[in-house]
Amino acid sequence: MESNRDFFWRLTRYYSLYTIGFIAFLCVLAILEHEGMPRSWIGYLFLFVTIGLYAAIGVVCRTSDVPEYYVAGRRVPPLFNGMATAADWISAATFISLAGGLYLQGFDGLAYILGWTGGYCLVALLIAPYLRKFGQYTIADFLAARYPGKFGGTPIRILAVAATILISFTYVVAQIYGVGLITSRFTGIDFSIGIFLGLASILVCSFLGGMRAITWTQVAQYIIILFAYLIPVVWLSAKHTTVPVPPVAYGAVLPKLNAIEHKLEDDPKEQEIRKIFQARADELERKLQNLPRSWEEGRLEAQRHIDEVKRDTHASLAEIKAASRALSSYPKSEEEAERRWSDARAANLVRAQPPVSQTEPFPGRGNGKERESSDTKRNNFLALVFCLMLGTAALPHILMRYYTTPTVSSARKSVFWTLFFIMLIYLSVPALTVLVKYDIYTSLVGSSYSHLPDWVYYWANIDKVNPLVSINDLNHDGLVQLGEISMDGDIIVLAMPEIAGLPYFISGLVAAGGLAAALSTADGLLLTISNALSHDIYYKVVDPSASTQKRVTISKLLLLVVALLAAYAASLKPGDILSMVGAAFSLAGSTLFPALVLGVFWKRANQAGAVAGIVCGFLMCVYYMLHTNPTFGGNASGQWFHIAPISAGVFGVPAGIAAMVIVSLLTPPPDEATIALIDHIRTP
Repeated sequence: MESNRDFFWRLTRYYSLYTIGFIAFLCVLAILEHEGMPRSWIGYLFLFVTIGLYAAIGVVCRTSDVPEYYVAGRRVPPLFNGMATAADWISAATFISLAGGLYLQGFDGLAYILGWTGGYCLVALLIAPYLRKFGQYTIADFLAARYPGKFGGTPIRILAVAATILISFTYVVAQIYGVGLITSRFTGIDFSIGIFLGLASILVCSFLGGMRAITWTQVAQYIIILFAYLIPVVWLSAKHTTVPVPPVAYGAVLPKLNAIEHKLEDDPKEQEIRKIFQARADELERKLQNLPRSWEEGRLEAQRHIDEVKRDTHASLAEIKAASRALSSYPKSEEEAERRWSDARAANLVRAQPPVSQTEPFPGRGNGKERESSDTKRNNFLALVFCLMLGTAALPHILMRYYTTPTVSSARKSVFWTLFFIMLIYLSVPALTVLVKYDIYTSLVGSSYSHLPDWVYYWANIDKVNPLVSINDLNHDGLVQLGEISMDGDIIVLAMPEIAGLPYFISGLVAAGGLAAALSTADGLLLTISNALSHDIYYKVVDPSASTQKRVTISKLLLLVVALLAAYAASLKPGDILSMVGAAFSLAGSTLFPALVLGVFWKRANQAGAVAGIVCGFLMCVYYMLHTNPTFGGNASGQWFHIAPISAGVFGVPAGIAAMVIVSLLTPPPDEATIALIDHIRTP
């Protein structure tokens, strides 16, 4: 007991000195910027100093000891485990995209905050203490011991590993995408190269020291995340109000923002822009109704246009290239045309609507279609909260963190500290969204196209194929209307210091925080995947006699392979960060939540039932995603009760629970040893 207390105070001293050093580093950069240091140097210093720090921790904490590599020696104090778990949790989706989701979706974006926070309550009540009482290293360890059968726990172990890999891989691709976004913006290198540079820093920690190195790195990363998120929001609060306390201050800005929203809704210029987008949507609808003839006519027209341009002796090289690009980018088949035109029609219909209210929940409470639209929004809000809560309670890389505490009591305290440290960020997210939106509505909307701020050009040039921000003078009046602004939600936080006119070292700080958030989660996810393959498959199934050194070596090699595959997948830009993360949560809830919770609280559950639950939950979730998501060849018309694909878990979880209960009741009950195990883990 004394040694644990000494260890706690030693960590406290180390991280106190680290925090003081980081504050001094910020002060030095602020002075250097004031003295004229180039902005690019500030960006490089923030990125490479912090990455070097994480690498140094990884080198110092390198280990090949199995308990240290897999569970950090089970001696992480609750407060520090809470900080590490919070860093593991505050991923690129939270740091980079959550405020963007609130910016674009208004009240509906609160589903992410409610769902993710509520999920931790489920973790504390239903899962974390029991996993710690069980011990071992992975989620598959628990499920294999809880659901033995004719072939031992191997069938359920293999299914659990498959689910863990699929969930974690989907999630880690989103994190590495965020790494590439930040690195490319603040170093000027290509997006794909930025991904692999960021990957190098991820591997230093997880490759050398496993959970031990990741834990102490994540504590350091959380401190940077906290500074990076709170300092700019406090600054914005002081700029727009007299109260530098974001959760209090933004209430004074909301009425002003609502007044601007109502004004923009009735503005003739804005209505003109909305009519342009409605006309585009109607034209695309006409094309969709006339398929395949419209596709063939469009292809012939594009070919005829390029022939005419080439025959024109006065045509410039730029005109010829533009015509060639138009032909090469034209849909190659009728099916591709239908998919692309449907997506474009949906995007134009969204932009043909009045600005989204930041405060009104589920707008449209009239009669007929308006009431139906409001009900659909409310149902999707509740469905998303449900999926995020249950998905949070079943995420393997989060649950693994509670194996690292010394005792069951420490695991419970860790969940409390995790919620506390997450709360410090989450309370500021709505404030940041409202303050940034107010800045854009008052400074950018109505300004002249000849005097657009520099940040617009910076962010537009990162990805020229699919610009992160785009402003086009659609009605040719020389002024910026809100309807002419298209912004990707993923840049709201990263571009916020530039939007608000804050010093550039704050931009570097935010970038460092976003990088820390993405790296901390990616570390945990990659380790979870490699551990599942090396421990649960290689050691438990393929070669139970493998030496300690061999097990850790295999884990490190698999981690490297998985990291490279994830980086390649992220370089393909498969979708926005929030949508990828949402899919991971629906999959986690559908596949693992029923087996984990019923495994603790229902003694009658057996292996056959668990297998049926995992398989049915997974198939239902994946089927619904594929059937309704246009990205995968599905169609929104196939939605059940108008539930969006991101909330597929609302069907997958009940299907998994029903299958598990029915099959368990139709097959023999668990043996006495299994019942004894359940009694053991449920005993305080």
